[in-house]
Amino acid sequence: MEHSEQSAQSDYEQPRPPGLIGSLAGVAKNSLRLVLSRVELAACELSEVRDHIVQLSVLFALSVLAAWFAIAFGTATLVVLAWEALGWKILLILAVVFVVIAIGLVMTISKMIRSGKLALPATMAELKADRDMLL
Repeated sequence: MEHSEQSAQSDYEQPRPPGLIGSLAGVAKNSLRLVLSRVELAACELSEVRDHIVQLSVLFALSVLAAWFAIAFGTATLVVLAWEALGWKILLILAVVFVVIAIGLVMTISKMIRSGKLALPATMAELKADRDMLL
């Protein structure tokens, strides 16, 4: 009867914790899930970055085209109208104006790039957190 009581008790005991192989499989499974979630996050952010790059490229191309037409027609008009009064000095004045405009445009473009729209902030933060957790 003792033997049957022991087997009845062993049926109600909690299962043993997994062995080394089971633990390694669990770690591998969790690591794979972690890597997959980071890849999904990076893919999502990369699609946002791609959209921003496309928008920036289209706006840049249109602004360059419009600027070339404005520069060409405006310069020709100003030179014709002011040549009698200023002579060659009108060309110098227009050159200075265009240099100031070019500097302003370059500063605006660098500001847009530094704003972080082309970075992957959430992915980098998660990867840093993962590294800190593992080390």
